[in-house]
Amino acid sequence: MAPSFSIKLRETERGQLLRIARQSIRNGLQGGDVLEVALHELSDALTSRLGVFVTLTQQDTLRGCIGAMQSSEPLARSVAESAYGAAFRDHRFPPLTTHELALTSIEISVLSPMAPMSVESRSELLSTLQPEVDGLLLQDRHHRSTFLPKVWEQLPEPEAFLAHLLAKAGLPTDHWSTTLQFYRYSTVSFGEVTAAA
Repeated sequence: MAPSFSIKLRETERGQLLRIARQSIRNGLQGGDVLEVALHELSDALTSRLGVFVTLTQQDTLRGCIGAMQSSEPLARSVAESAYGAAFRDHRFPPLTTHELALTSIEISVLSPMAPMSVESRSELLSTLQPEVDGLLLQDRHHRSTFLPKVWEQLPEPEAFLAHLLAKAGLPTDHWSTTLQFYRYSTVSFGEVTAAA
């Protein structure tokens, strides 16, 4: 089973995190660095230390995604850092431009703590995965990659999900070894209804 996870974020807190993300990107577009977040103004939920990913899309097409599986920083600061990273440090894309900002939607995924999976075979892993629920991190020596639960939308079959995750880690799609480790997690995700300038 996936780890049971629920972080209570009120709509106002979700809105705050989305504004922090967008402002951090604006700072970068104006030549600045990651937004400095004043913690004394935030609720306990926004100062909790959890993993987070920020995903940028333009018309449902990925434009950047950066985050951390775990964080020693308060959630609001992690969101500011991840949003800035998704806009300017995701090496799959050129840095975001001012013109693109109004066309860009932001989604934030807050991660549960990771739970190690004890599986002895590829078939056992595939039968254990919960499509649309589990995020999956794999690690084999210096190879490491993760897919958030929302990747199930593009890869709904467990076999394809795993094969693409292995390829993302730089491993053969049929790779299996005794040093291969898996961790599952779940997310609470929310985003902007429409892109806003």
